[in-house]
Amino acid sequence: MNAKPFLITIAETLDDVGLEAILIGNAAAALQGAPVTTLDFDFMFRKTRTNLGKLKKLAQRLDAVILRPYYPVSDLYRVTAEDTGLQLDFMSVVHGVRSFASLRSRAEQVAFGRAQLWVASLDDVIASKRALGRPRDLAVLGILERTAREQRRRQKEEA
Repeated sequence: MNAKPFLITIAETLDDVGLEAILIGNAAAALQGAPVTTLDFDFMFRKTRTNLGKLKKLAQRLDAVILRPYYPVSDLYRVTAEDTGLQLDFMSVVHGVRSFASLRSRAEQVAFGRAQLWVASLDDVIASKRALGRPRDLAVLGILERTAREQRRRQKEEA
């Protein structure tokens, strides 16, 4: 599956509604060269009354619904569009990440269409998966760590 059309739609819609969110998880890792796949897009956002309103606008523009709380303990908001199969998870807390501000300080913006999408660093994705400790997260840790080591080696060679 080519995720680029989805990422363009997501980035532009986030920009249109003014919702600042950071892509994290396998999708973020894949954008940084990790050979992983995913069927959903995970985001960290600041949970405020204003942002919850923006999340509602986002769902409306994507012709989607918000399932909340999807996992009550995690305070996860799942946005799903049945017609396109698009699934976006918005979390105000991400295991292994101190805060939204700390995650954003290490994130990079990547252009998709006419908008920019914040993408978490590979090290933050790794820390999150390690902290979660779920079998599906632990299964990709080796791949992500190897990708991070290769990136650091290439950066040293280029310096």
